[in-house]
Amino acid sequence: MILNSIVDTIGNTPIIRLNKLSKGIKGTLLAKVEYFNPGNSTKDRMALKMILDAEKNGLLKPGGTIIEGTSGNTGMGLALTAISRGYRCIFTMADKQSQEKINILRAVGAEVVVCPTNVEPDDPRSYYSVARKLNKEIPNSFYPNQYDNLSNAAAHFETTGPEIWNQTGGKITHYVATVGTGGSMCGTARYLKEQNPGLKAIGIDTYGSVFKKYKETGIFDKNEIYPYLTEGFGEDILPKNVDFEVIDQFIKVTDKDGAIMARRLSREEGLFVGWSSGSAVHGALEYARQHLHEGDVMVILLPDHGTRYLAKVYNDLWMKDHGFLEERTYTTAREIIKARNGHDKLFTVTRNSTIGQAIQIMNREGVDQMPVVENDEFIGSVTTAGLIEKIIADPLVKDKAVADVMDKPMQVVALDSTLDVLSSMLTKTNRAVIVRDEEEAPHIITQHDILRAMTNG
Repeated sequence: MILNSIVDTIGNTPIIRLNKLSKGIKGTLLAKVEYFNPGNSTKDRMALKMILDAEKNGLLKPGGTIIEGTSGNTGMGLALTAISRGYRCIFTMADKQSQEKINILRAVGAEVVVCPTNVEPDDPRSYYSVARKLNKEIPNSFYPNQYDNLSNAAAHFETTGPEIWNQTGGKITHYVATVGTGGSMCGTARYLKEQNPGLKAIGIDTYGSVFKKYKETGIFDKNEIYPYLTEGFGEDILPKNVDFEVIDQFIKVTDKDGAIMARRLSREEGLFVGWSSGSAVHGALEYARQHLHEGDVMVILLPDHGTRYLAKVYNDLWMKDHGFLEERTYTTAREIIKARNGHDKLFTVTRNSTIGQAIQIMNREGVDQMPVVENDEFIGSVTTAGLIEKIIADPLVKDKAVADVMDKPMQVVALDSTLDVLSSMLTKTNRAVIVRDEEEAPHIITQHDILRAMTNG
């Protein structure tokens, strides 16, 4: 079959089973490998759709200029479309993006304007603002605005979603993707949920981004915003393509965990993927260990290719300079537990235990918090301080069931979770985590354990 242009090769990317990384996890883990698109990323899909829709609506005319703010991959998709349809391209990029991305865009004829990363979105120097300014100044130009252009999500509703549904024979139960502009997550999830309303859509966010807290509280908290290194997902704005209604849950992943998992995907699965792909898989594995069951089918979208990150994620010196690779093995939950030499019995109470009984156990065993269990599942938690406070307010409460006053369950993490991940999860209101593995009994790691590991490290 002879195709008319390079953009005719967009889509129909393969789904590949994860074999080594899924060890010990119930259910099936599959990767939708988007670097098989001609521009080596999932962004090719929506770039083509945005341009075709703009032409149809008279927003882009022959000989025009496409101007867009991009982290690199959308620019590549737009550039390929522009080549096939006769347009000029100017892209603005934040200076944290890899040099490979800038070089690739210039190689396909695009002009690139590099802007500072650590400025407010409405700052005139931001790559958002510079793109809008160029659009106003250059005649016959079109600013796609991938963040708010609903053709973005529509592209994935029309292509990515149906592909996944057909490739899995309709058996998909969980869909995982990083969330940046929101198109690949929300367009795909919307289609899949129309086919199977029970499907779970898990969004991967990064520390320094506003999405997770906004989903959980409805609050846009500027205190959540701070610089991060990961590229291509997470935002300090709320794009119109992010439909929080179709995302069931967000999981945050650190820069380091995403980078290390990208390298593992390359070495253990033969998938030479980008940084955000590593983040997607790391978050997916954290979720799968706790929630996936036999018969479940999870599909993880891997957005782009490893060639975009040769000077960063796949450069040992860069990784070491940023503390992502160390001369010694980085402290993990497994090592913290091992250092206890067996002195780490996990004490629990049931939902029907009384508050008085829970306090007696904590006083006798010298523990400050305990999980509440039911049928081997962690359904809640209690703390000494919380229970004593309730008894002081009402002495008769000690005869009530734990289920009446318990707090939310402690978060469950994997044995190989690193110290930086563990420390980021422990706060004033979340003072312990549960470590659970298919081959190990559950353990608890507290703030005291973290402090001891840091001072001994």
